[in-house]
Amino acid sequence: MKQKPEILAPAGDFDKLRFAIAYGADAVYMAGKSFGMRAAAANFDDDALREGIAYAHARGVKCYITVNIIPSNEDLKVLPAYLEFLQEAGADALIVADVGVVAMAKRYAPRVPLHISTQTSILNHEAANFWADLGAERIVLARELSLEDIAEIRQKTPKSLEIEAFVHGAMCISYSGRCLISQYLTGRDANHGACAQPCRWKYNLVEEKRPGEYFPVVEGEGGTYLYNSKDLCMIDHIPELVDAGITSFKIEGRNKTAYYAAGITSAYRRAVDAYCENPEGFALPADIHEEVGKVSHRNYYTGFYFGDPNGQYYEDSQYLRDWEVTGMPISVDGSRATFALKNRFYRGNVLELVQPGKPPYTFTADAVVDEAGEALDVFHHPEMRFTIEFPFEVDPFAILRREKEPQTSKSEA
Repeated sequence: MKQKPEILAPAGDFDKLRFAIAYGADAVYMAGKSFGMRAAAANFDDDALREGIAYAHARGVKCYITVNIIPSNEDLKVLPAYLEFLQEAGADALIVADVGVVAMAKRYAPRVPLHISTQTSILNHEAANFWADLGAERIVLARELSLEDIAEIRQKTPKSLEIEAFVHGAMCISYSGRCLISQYLTGRDANHGACAQPCRWKYNLVEEKRPGEYFPVVEGEGGTYLYNSKDLCMIDHIPELVDAGITSFKIEGRNKTAYYAAGITSAYRRAVDAYCENPEGFALPADIHEEVGKVSHRNYYTGFYFGDPNGQYYEDSQYLRDWEVTGMPISVDGSRATFALKNRFYRGNVLELVQPGKPPYTFTADAVVDEAGEALDVFHHPEMRFTIEFPFEVDPFAILRREKEPQTSKSEA
């Protein structure tokens, strides 16, 4: 069998890093307070970067640091010191997009491997070999490639060159994410990590001589979303991804929650492990398939992997949130677990306990107590602590969730 692919998870802050690692990430990608393409994420200051890298390394997990904005002259003034710091802090790789940053990284962080960002639009083997000749250890492929394209790139590049590709998460309507719409409409530069996501907005048409008069451009009952893309999901296609020669399976989502990082990382971890254990008889367990639907997401599709993606756009920009987190772990003592409340629930509700590497455990909430040991009928105070005794030892990173109740319209009430 080909090399077992790496599961690369997003770490938008220290909490997300911890949960991604607990749920099976081989590596995480993260950013400092500058030079990363997700400015809206909490990210890591210098002390937190050191701590996060040390935490990951102690658990055998690598840390790749994004330095992938398209910098201005002003940005370059402080970049040398930052690159030197990342090398000293123990970064396992720098994710870079700008050729000037590549040159500076070689000068100021020569011991840190270079991963070439998807922002560079690597679409062919000549481009891949160009970066390999410049010393890149890994290329992060453009998202506009098919599996057939990727297999050809793998065939025509050095085996030492690692290939990373996105397998899950939000897709950008612009080629390899190089968008100018946000900057034009809001002044927030997507190429400096501050995208306002105008691709998700609802648009109408205005005729020049009729200001203030809006004409709908209708794709569906909710209006039109000209640039809106579905979310990528390749959980059903692990064998095809492996066969194409992809080294690292990348999950998008540094702006998502720790629960998202845990759930999606766990799904791909378990799927890859199951495939590698039995490639010939591999069948994706149903609960893994269901897992990707139990986090907040837009409608899923397979991107460009199987050719031109018909149905990339859809009728609204809303997330599907059929499940919600009811509790995040505070402490675990054997089979007794204490959680912080995130969304209310009632005595008798059916809950699921999610744990690393295991199918979810379903139970009825009929033996839950608050901090005073009192069994309440409803748990609804934000962040209140509650405790549950389980019939087995609980993982310290266990998460509670439940399916949302159907919304009842006034006409039905």
